[in-house]
Amino acid sequence: MAVRTPDPDPNERDDEGSGSDPLRGLGSSMGRPGSAGNPAWLSDVELAEARRRLPMLYVEAVPVRLDGMGAVTEVGILLRATPMGEISRTIVSGRVRYGETVRDALFRHLENDLGPMAFPMLPPQPAPFTVAEYFPIPGVSAFHDDRQHAVSLAFVVPVTGTCEPRQDALEVTWMSPEEASSDALAAEMEGGRSTLVRQALASVGALR
Repeated sequence: MAVRTPDPDPNERDDEGSGSDPLRGLGSSMGRPGSAGNPAWLSDVELAEARRRLPMLYVEAVPVRLDGMGAVTEVGILLRATPMGEISRTIVSGRVRYGETVRDALFRHLENDLGPMAFPMLPPQPAPFTVAEYFPIPGVSAFHDDRQHAVSLAFVVPVTGTCEPRQDALEVTWMSPEEASSDALAAEMEGGRSTLVRQALASVGALR
């Protein structure tokens, strides 16, 4: 199944009414394409052309809940509706913006998908448990995205708050590590992301 990761306009307002774009205010006078607020923001046509020519950088996060000893007790799997009306299971995922740190991109997508009260526990310098490569041609790797070649930094992120999915994430289902690594769930996940979930659990010693 094709990956359909949301990527809202960077000129959207945050909860305090201020712009969320780190490059806001640079303007179009720099001679770059994009919106007036963010000269690095690509139109749909520019994005399609970039995807045809360049690998795209993504971050992905497997949300988990921990017990008092730091062991993973639950894994958060999203139920998502695509613009084409398809329903699938997936994890937190999205592009890294120009001028944005990997940590900031992770936080933004976690907040977009899980809500502002999820309270993700991100270290000052997050380290991915793996790098996943998505190809438009099936079979090149375990991951497939029919739109593009994408390179994704994947992280395990503990969350401590209440998750209220937003945007096109319909709900977050908390599963045991055994359920999250099952073949039944793998059949519902998009783009080969069940492999990422299993790798994530293996990286924290939760896959048995």
